[in-house]
Amino acid sequence: MSDVDLLDKIPNNVDLKSDRKLKRALERWQPDFIDWWQQSGPAEYQDKDIYLRTAIDVDAEGWAQFGYTKMPDYRWGIFLATEVPGRVIPFGDQAGQPVYRDVPGEYRNVLRRIIVNQADTEPASVEQQRRLSATAPSLLDLRNLFQVNVEEGRHLWAMVYLLQRFFGKDGREEADELLRRRAGDADCPRILNAFNNPCPDWLSFFSFTMFMDRDGKFQLAALAESGFDPLARTCRFMLTEEAHHLSVGEVGMARIVRRSAELMAEHPGRDLRELGGIPLELIQKSINYWFSYSLDLFGGEISSNAADYFAAGLKGRFKEEQKETEHGALNQVKRIRVIEDGRLVDREVPLRNAMNECLRDCYIEDCERALRGWNRELEKAGAEVRLRLPERTFHRHLGEYGHAHFNPDGELISDIDFHRRQDEWFLTDADRRYLESIMKPCLEPGKIAGWIAPPVKGVDGKPFDFEYVRI
Repeated sequence: MSDVDLLDKIPNNVDLKSDRKLKRALERWQPDFIDWWQQSGPAEYQDKDIYLRTAIDVDAEGWAQFGYTKMPDYRWGIFLATEVPGRVIPFGDQAGQPVYRDVPGEYRNVLRRIIVNQADTEPASVEQQRRLSATAPSLLDLRNLFQVNVEEGRHLWAMVYLLQRFFGKDGREEADELLRRRAGDADCPRILNAFNNPCPDWLSFFSFTMFMDRDGKFQLAALAESGFDPLARTCRFMLTEEAHHLSVGEVGMARIVRRSAELMAEHPGRDLRELGGIPLELIQKSINYWFSYSLDLFGGEISSNAADYFAAGLKGRFKEEQKETEHGALNQVKRIRVIEDGRLVDREVPLRNAMNECLRDCYIEDCERALRGWNRELEKAGAEVRLRLPERTFHRHLGEYGHAHFNPDGELISDIDFHRRQDEWFLTDADRRYLESIMKPCLEPGKIAGWIAPPVKGVDGKPFDFEYVRI
């Protein structure tokens, strides 16, 4: 086991005991965090025993343990991946130089903004998912929801540690603001617009964890390459936990597709609404919505900020250190589609200015892989319809495509046409009322709601009918 202090009030492997000022600051923040959790975390089951995993180490083996715990008693902690001796900045103008152990003065504001933006997404998703426990389709799904929630809380702790450890008074103020903002609040919303959108049903939840948490994977992976080593180490360990969140979404969507395909095969020609299932058109609408919002999270296609972050060695490409290409990204270009004179044309952009798009390319490729798996479920059931990702230009709110409208095929259309056809592409009020009507809690061990297929396996080697939440 690595040097982890599990007996401290705040479990950690950053030797909090040796920095009493920092330790006191974090312990003062801790009650405010618990208050936030009680007010904005899961609306129910706070007093119930949940079968959760808790981080206890950062080694590849045995880094977490499973057991029953009440969510307010969860041992949120601060864990950084093991330091790599002799690590150097892997990219940018300072490539090959020793990594930053402290914040370089010239990058102080930039790093703080990067950390705050990432930190703000963690509590936001908990707030968006606050009321989903009331309609859980099975005990296992209820448990998975809570696992995602408590780990998002721990990821908030990870970023708050960086803010308070490296940014002094400014960092402490930022940490307080993270608990003051609320997802969807009209007066004090979350920083990124996608994290203010409602997530009212389990189709949205699985879409959210599939697409939005997958964005988190790629953002964390880019920051895990950072030349600011404490940030890189923090994100490397966060990725260990993030993998489960992505799996919840990808597998959850696959289970919905599988059940819908089964119902279609059993009842050819019937409207799945008559059978309590989820029609494929509603699944496609949910994909359209959450995938397009997730694309905005990468930032503009052409970005001077992205170029500056890369040049400074602060945020790299996906798996930058494994690339065989030149890590300076100088004298290279990337072709990006832009709008000129009312049509899409290709423009060559300096590669550093296209770093957001490089990351978005990797993300889309990973999403397409998941879609192929869902479509295999349809193929096996003999269904002719296939699910798809809309083009990256569709339903965008910033960047090159944020001031125009496109259909899911990527064709430029007028504002009038876009608004006229929105009901074809996104869930309507009637669609949401239908989803609400079928999503009733199913909380008997081994039982599951009729609109989703059971999982192939349980959690931690336990069967599906295990008592994952002690009701």
